Amino acid sequence: EGLLSPAPDGGPPRLAAAENFDVSVDGLTYTFQLRAGARWSNGEPVTADDFVASFRRVLTPATAAPKADLFFAVKNARAFATGALADFSAVGIRAPDARTVVVTLETPSPRFPLYVASGPWIPVNPRVVAQHGRNWTQPRHFVGNGPFTLAEWRPQQRIVVKKNPTYHGANATKLDEIQFLRFDSGDTEERAFRAGQVDITMAVPPSKLANYARERPPRLHRTLLAETRHLSFNTARAPLNDVRVRLALALSIDRQKIVDRVLLGGQQPAGRFLPPALRSARDTAPLATEQQLDPVEARRLLALAGFAGGRNFPKLELTGWTITPVLEAVQEMWRQELRIEVSIAVREANVHLAALRSGAYDIAFVTTLLDVTDAMALLGDFVSQAPNNLPHWQAGGYDELLARAAARPDLPSQAGDLLAAELLLLERAPVAPLYFNTRNWLMAPRVRGWQDDALWTRYYSGVWLSGK
Repeated sequence: EGLLSPAPDGGPPRLAAAENFDVSVDGLTYTFQLRAGARWSNGEPVTADDFVASFRRVLTPATAAPKADLFFAVKNARAFATGALADFSAVGIRAPDARTVVVTLETPSPRFPLYVASGPWIPVNPRVVAQHGRNWTQPRHFVGNGPFTLAEWRPQQRIVVKKNPTYHGANATKLDEIQFLRFDSGDTEERAFRAGQVDITMAVPPSKLANYARERPPRLHRTLLAETRHLSFNTARAPLNDVRVRLALALSIDRQKIVDRVLLGGQQPAGRFLPPALRSARDTAPLATEQQLDPVEARRLLALAGFAGGRNFPKLELTGWTITPVLEAVQEMWRQELRIEVSIAVREANVHLAALRSGAYDIAFVTTLLDVTDAMALLGDFVSQAPNNLPHWQAGGYDELLARAAARPDLPSQAGDLLAAELLLLERAPVAPLYFNTRNWLMAPRVRGWQDDALWTRYYSGVWLSGK
């Protein structure tokens, strides 16, 4: 576990490996005090130097850690990770003693604890990594500091974890063992659940959802995720470089029909980009510029762009890695409402992502996968030079709004700038939000104490079995 851990209720992160922390008056320095007597699962003490070494490993360019950017709020972390700075001692991470980790930021960041509670901030035992290299994750080598430790890992078959007796909260950890099993298909997994072979299945065939909701409702569970599935328009290609064309495409999509007739999993239609879990507490009213179904306006905009009745509109390609029924539904809506033809291409996930980043696509189905419930992180993907600016979009004022929000001292004062940035994103439509995704799963009644959050983090320490 890291210094902090996410809170299941979406609130501020909880203390974890750190027993407390404080923030300097200027908001730049966070000082974390580690728990006294904290141990790795091999009995070694967990020290501040272990955390510093772990953070250095993530930021070292040769590691090529895909989530290193979750450290970039730290002073000089970006420069070190990109190779512009070679001296790690200049990075704002240090251990003045065995139980103290001090982190200095580039600028005050009220959301910084959310990042500290994210996955890349979880430490590894540096001595075990040095001894075993890439094999340190194998069960016979693995050493952790969390509530469970790795007992077995058979690739493509199962992972078994067992209670870690050295964990500081071991007395509150109720399960002795958890087995994570892999099945060849969702149908096979669902049959295993019905046969009592597994307690929980995360793969529920959509065709079975209605049946469980009707006949076995206590077993069906659903979580609304902080995940916006949307279409990305390549604004570097004509005619998608015309905002009128992008808005016409966005306003001719019936999102309610997609969630009600295609997905069937409790997803919510998305007329805006920020999912509920990322909005401020005061952001509850509908936005004036939400992308709602308006085929009349869509046809008007398309005509203004020079394609009245869909005439002379070039044939574009709609790409994705899966969810073909959703793509087909959008394709048919554009055919009916705008009289334009769009082809569909399904690619492997890595090929799809590479095409998005290089700009080798027209329109793409995209899902947002967040590590923190931070609206700044999501909206920041559309800043001009952001590596995940998949629409390759620029708009006057957008970058400034995000920069201004980042400079605000607290979350309430950031809300106005973030809302203005989202409004601009919807008005210029480099993306068309489709729906906020859900996770549906089946759980046996005997499983108690289950908790999860909008990032689909599961909290296994408090889970127990009733014996019924």
